[in-house]
Amino acid sequence: MKKTALIIPYSRIDSYKKLLKDKKTVLVGGCFDLLHFGHLQFLKKAKVLGNYLIVVLESDEFIKKNKRESPIHSQKERAEVLSAINVVDLVVNLPYFSSNKEYSDMVKTINPNIVAVTEGDPQLNNKRKQIEEIGGKLKIVTPLLKKFSTRKIVSVFN
Repeated sequence: MKKTALIIPYSRIDSYKKLLKDKKTVLVGGCFDLLHFGHLQFLKKAKVLGNYLIVVLESDEFIKKNKRESPIHSQKERAEVLSAINVVDLVVNLPYFSSNKEYSDMVKTINPNIVAVTEGDPQLNNKRKQIEEIGGKLKIVTPLLKKFSTRKIVSVFN
């Protein structure tokens, strides 16, 4: 049985850089509020691009400000759920980032080989620029599965 993934705050990422040294790392990010089939497909396809999958998990404040609603699960709860998925190796809880520079600095700090995204990601150009600045690659791993979304799932129950 696989052990659960490590969960760390972003403020402690430097302490874990040795862990990433000889691995082909894939970085993904998101809210992952209500984990659904689309999320699972995305994570599985991202993992096959390398041998160590890092999920940077947005803060509750990010969800409130950018999704205009409160998260269903706290960041701590979302991290626990993600850590139990066998393809996830590391979950990094992000503080609230309000600028592209903060995300760019985060990518430089983590220094992944690959950033994996969903087709149609609204931050696609920013993410491509951030990973190319450190010599990595951006890979689109799944189409946007419109029938699977947290908002759609919640609307069924309202």
